[in-house]
Amino acid sequence: MIKMSFTKESVNKTPIVDTVFVIVDKAKKAKEEVGAENVVDATIGSLYSEDGKLVALDTVFESLKKQDNRVLAKYATSFTGNPDFQKAVYDWVLDGNSKLYHEVIATPGGTGAVGMVVNECLEEGQTIILPEIAWGSYALMAQMHNLKVENYSLFEGDHFNLTSFKETCKKVMEVQDKLVMIINDPCHNPTGYSLTKEEWKEVVDFLNECSKTHKVVLLNDIAYIDFAYGQAKAKEYYSVFDGISDNMAVIVAFSLSKSMTSYGLRCGAAIIMAQQEEIVQEIKIVFEKEARATWSNINNGAMAMFVDVLENHLDEYNKERNYYVNLLKERSDIFVKEANEVGLKHYPYKEGFFVTLSMDNETRDKYHEALMANHIYTVKVNKGIRVAVCSLSLDKIKGLAKKMKDILDSLNE
Repeated sequence: MIKMSFTKESVNKTPIVDTVFVIVDKAKKAKEEVGAENVVDATIGSLYSEDGKLVALDTVFESLKKQDNRVLAKYATSFTGNPDFQKAVYDWVLDGNSKLYHEVIATPGGTGAVGMVVNECLEEGQTIILPEIAWGSYALMAQMHNLKVENYSLFEGDHFNLTSFKETCKKVMEVQDKLVMIINDPCHNPTGYSLTKEEWKEVVDFLNECSKTHKVVLLNDIAYIDFAYGQAKAKEYYSVFDGISDNMAVIVAFSLSKSMTSYGLRCGAAIIMAQQEEIVQEIKIVFEKEARATWSNINNGAMAMFVDVLENHLDEYNKERNYYVNLLKERSDIFVKEANEVGLKHYPYKEGFFVTLSMDNETRDKYHEALMANHIYTVKVNKGIRVAVCSLSLDKIKGLAKKMKDILDSLNE
């Protein structure tokens, strides 16, 4: 009997390995068994308050609750998003730092924006360029659309590994006529690294050279940008994009999930930018069709809330958000300082929700189990262990690095 598939033959049928929510569930059960005070739950990639509650910014959700029921219930004016939302997103994200031609398409979270690039900018069998340490869904999206992946080493010492990035791009250029790559910055998930403006300039200068013979699409995933410690200064690197060549496009993936602490509302945007209006329009037309064919419409209430907050409650929103930006910095400062003091190795951290300990994958697997045996719950990533400082109180963070270092050392005894 011939074995046939009910789904695409090209799709990998191996069950998805959930490295996050399975561990989240284990941490939850541990809290029930031994008490929350005896468990360190560093699994959750969401911002939590000092009393262990999910942060849902009052400014944001008061605005949402005040929206008329019909605003919340109705379809958006277009499957590409409401015009006032599109303008608000562009103005908020770019903050006056770019003059490129642009279009904005609303998406279900930043994931929708990333997905459109992965789905529509390469042919099946072509290769997308990803960092070797990254959010796991990038590779999963590539797999689901039958793309190959080439990884570049993310770090050289304490800075971005431009050499590996260049080598990987050149390798891909030998087999196809287009380059598509993802750079998750600032506040990289899972390491917390942010490129300097000078590093961004080096990246763009190199890609401009590549664009002399190949079309280039750079996806900049900025999911965590509104919790960057530099705040408005964190957006100044966008001015570097104004120096891209005529044969290159930049697509920025923006998410309300982090910026508005509205993880479940699933609202974000793809900002398409290029020197040539024709390039922007070509990508826009294809992305519009992808939007219509895939999700059809975006949460109208979330878009209305975003516009209302920025137009009518901006000062309150900034004040409330900045309180948590400062709290996040205080938490990360403590963990990184103590980790350095006890020799707990981690990737270069600058800002953001996560710090990642550096190690080979064999050690990582043993270490992850040993941590859980001591009621410390973290997330495994390639070549490391992700610690979500965003979800840990100051009390839980103080002394944590030493505990983790002691457990790591015990593996070698």
